Amino acid sequence: MVSALLPFEGPADLSRIEAPVTLKAYLICAFAACGGLFFGYDTGWINGVLGMPYFITLYTGYSYDYDKKQPIGVDPTNFGLPSSTKSLMTSILSCGTFFGALIAGDIADFIGRRLTIIIGCLIFCVGCVLQIASTNQTVLFVFGRLIAGLGVGFISTVIILYMSEIAPRKVRGALVSAYQFCITVGILLANCVVYATQDRNDTGSYRIPIGVQFLWALILGTGLFILPESPRYHVMKGQLHSAAKSLAYVRGQPIESEYIKDELAEIVANHEYEMQVVPQTSYIGSWVACFHGSLRKGNSNIRRIILGCGLQMWQQLTGINFIFYFGTTFFQQLGTISNPFFISLITTLVNVLSTPISFVAIEYLGRRFLLIWGAIGMIIMQFIVAIIGTTAGRVEADDPAAVRAMIAFICLNIFFFATTWGPTGWVVIGECFPLPIRSRGVGISTACNWFWNCIIAVVAPYMVGNSKGSANLGPKVFFIWGSLCIFSMLFAYFLVPEMKGLTLEQIDKMMEEVSPRKSRKWMPKTTFVAELARRDAEKSRQQWRDVNAATNTAGLEGGMGGGYQEANELGDIDSYGTHTVVHGGGGGYGNQQSMGRDPYESPNTVRY
Repeated sequence: MVSALLPFEGPADLSRIEAPVTLKAYLICAFAACGGLFFGYDTGWINGVLGMPYFITLYTGYSYDYDKKQPIGVDPTNFGLPSSTKSLMTSILSCGTFFGALIAGDIADFIGRRLTIIIGCLIFCVGCVLQIASTNQTVLFVFGRLIAGLGVGFISTVIILYMSEIAPRKVRGALVSAYQFCITVGILLANCVVYATQDRNDTGSYRIPIGVQFLWALILGTGLFILPESPRYHVMKGQLHSAAKSLAYVRGQPIESEYIKDELAEIVANHEYEMQVVPQTSYIGSWVACFHGSLRKGNSNIRRIILGCGLQMWQQLTGINFIFYFGTTFFQQLGTISNPFFISLITTLVNVLSTPISFVAIEYLGRRFLLIWGAIGMIIMQFIVAIIGTTAGRVEADDPAAVRAMIAFICLNIFFFATTWGPTGWVVIGECFPLPIRSRGVGISTACNWFWNCIIAVVAPYMVGNSKGSANLGPKVFFIWGSLCIFSMLFAYFLVPEMKGLTLEQIDKMMEEVSPRKSRKWMPKTTFVAELARRDAEKSRQQWRDVNAATNTAGLEGGMGGGYQEANELGDIDSYGTHTVVHGGGGGYGNQQSMGRDPYESPNTVRY
């Protein structure tokens, strides 16, 4: 066990388990959140490029008059890529990210969080080169997006894992929400670049938006060479000194600080506790362990996987990426909007400006509240859009006011998503998994996000397209998204617990003790250091009795192996840890002096 490597003192009271929040912690997480730019920027540029006249003529052979800004010999509503081509070009990146997310968890456990993200940046750059090199070769363009998707899968999974493990508990929700904010900024930047190049009559129209992505990879990859590794990764590897150094760096405290000792002791104790619960088996068995447990128990691994995957699935099924993937082409097909590129830019700007609200709301109102009420807001907005679009907003009605109302309610729908489901879905999957399966749990959940992202990218063009074989639903598609939001609300109400203000270790305890609907009132009563010490003390007392029974002696010499010993003759520890506990760190069961206990040490301290 990792605890046998180095003795640490840990808190038995709850006020000592984390250092005060510092500016350094904010800056580190803010920089790591830049990984969201990859996801967001790709969503934005593919949306615009698919509607660019030059790109359409390149892959369809249609002619276009750049002076008059209209196609030649084809109806403007039919001037576009076939639904099958749009579906393939958009969805193939999600296919790559699906596999990248599944692989990333294991790699992050093997070589570390930082290095996995850096490798993801390199893979992403290779994919960008292939896309830029393509002219009208669909295969090369698609293969480039597949490779780029693999890199995005690495980055999107491990960034969430890394940020959740280093962020202070009091502001973890807000800092991880910054990832979603960077996604929205990425979409906005892409729309700005696309808006600037849309009328170019050369390959620069689409190559410039693709090439800008190299900048994000360069910034993130270079910066991570400077940032520290996750202390929880070091704990998992048994590298406690390295864990202490990393924790001291991200908390802005000296390594000798009591805050660092206390928090590290709690992380180590939680890891030991979880390792006792999670069976240690083969590589395949460790994957199977992610799905162990009872569906009735809120803290079982299978329930956590359902929570993580369900959140990511319902986040995608709100239909938000339909707007950002196909908004431009959707507005073109409506035939009622004169400047679809500009409207897409407006919807993206709403997304960006709305997301920062979640920084405060997620810590003040909580995760569960935002998910439930955010879903209710989206249900209302999407049904209104659908009703207007199928009545006064039809092309035949020729009602500009109705069209403006549709756009307004689409923007309100984006507001509800950006302040609730957008950031909160990412925050919760970074919080809900125990350390032994955290990287795989986050990886599986992120892969689920990309799986449904891929499904939507494949299906959506056929739902609203007007080419042969498409359903041509038009605004009626919002009836579907609104109905799916009902299920998102029910999922949040019955299965998502409240996690605000708790450490990752306390979240484990909360999920073990209460149901999601009662989780808001739950308060921690003890620490994992005291909990694990109490369990081992019970075991030690039983060993004492067994030896006394066998040898009829009144004492016990050291040498029985590492473990916990109570300083007061193996006395009781109450639920608030008011007695002192000592972890031997590989020694035997002995007295206080043999363990190096300071006789004047606070009786409220647990040595680990």
